[in-house]
Amino acid sequence: MPGMAQPDTDAPTTETVAAAMLAAVPFARTLGISFSEVAPDGVGGYRVAAELPDREDLHNHVGGPHAGAIFSLGETASGAAVMATFGDQLGRAVPLAVHAEITYRKLAMGAVTATARINRSRDEVVAELDAGERPEFGVEVAIIRPDGAVSAEMLVVWTLRPQ
Repeated sequence: MPGMAQPDTDAPTTETVAAAMLAAVPFARTLGISFSEVAPDGVGGYRVAAELPDREDLHNHVGGPHAGAIFSLGETASGAAVMATFGDQLGRAVPLAVHAEITYRKLAMGAVTATARINRSRDEVVAELDAGERPEFGVEVAIIRPDGAVSAEMLVVWTLRPQ
């Protein structure tokens, strides 16, 4: 399909996305965020999973990951999904987070994993960029505890600002 990432040889890998994100976002390195998955999402984009380690220096007053660390994990995972999905567009557009909203559902304890996925088709977003517009799109993020329960849900709205 037009506008979709090329199969296999041009597809982003977990290693390439992790390296790019950790180089571009030093704070993610500070938090010890790692990436465990970059996989096609079925609509031309990529789903990304990122993990925040269980470290005492990241804990809050109840012994789990601090809300700010959880937010940073979700925002980082969303940025990685944007990079994986639109990496081929970065020569002509800069991805920028526009706003974010997080809902904390259950107390997080231990290491947590954020899974991020763009909520519009890649083709629609690229078509708007091709038309000279500044597309906006949401990235939905679920932050999961080790027991599989959803600890938080996040929506980060991004734009691709034409250069």
